[in-house]
Amino acid sequence: MLFGIDSLYFWLAVIIISIAAEAATLGLCGIWFAAGGAAALVAATFGASIWMQLVIFVLLSAVMLLLVRPLFSRFLKAGRQATNADRIIGQSAVVTEPIDNLAETGAVRVLGKEWTARTKDGTPVPAGARVTILEIRGVKAIVQKIETNGEKE
Repeated sequence: MLFGIDSLYFWLAVIIISIAAEAATLGLCGIWFAAGGAAALVAATFGASIWMQLVIFVLLSAVMLLLVRPLFSRFLKAGRQATNADRIIGQSAVVTEPIDNLAETGAVRVLGKEWTARTKDGTPVPAGARVTILEIRGVKAIVQKIETNGEKE
């Protein structure tokens, strides 16, 4: 008996919960505990004491987590994926519709495509002005008017 229940059922529950956690996160965090639970379940089947089952679970889970996880984690890189939209960041664009953050209007043309635009600092920009794309927020280009000779164009 482990925590008032048969140890076989306990280890089955540990395995199922660990696999469910892994399926939900896909971050290589729960699978190692499922492996430790499986080893403890095998030990329980062969009549190992409760303490031996716990030691096997903890040791195998820790070893798998510390030694095997780094080997597999490089295959699951969840890094930021660059998109085609990222190409316009830093590009110069022409304002095709006056940009006014308060009125929620504005558009720019960059690399042959029309983008909804807003200014970073909230200042209005007239049509025909040149701007630099600073970032993308959702489907909007965040821009800043290009300054020339100390003045804004």
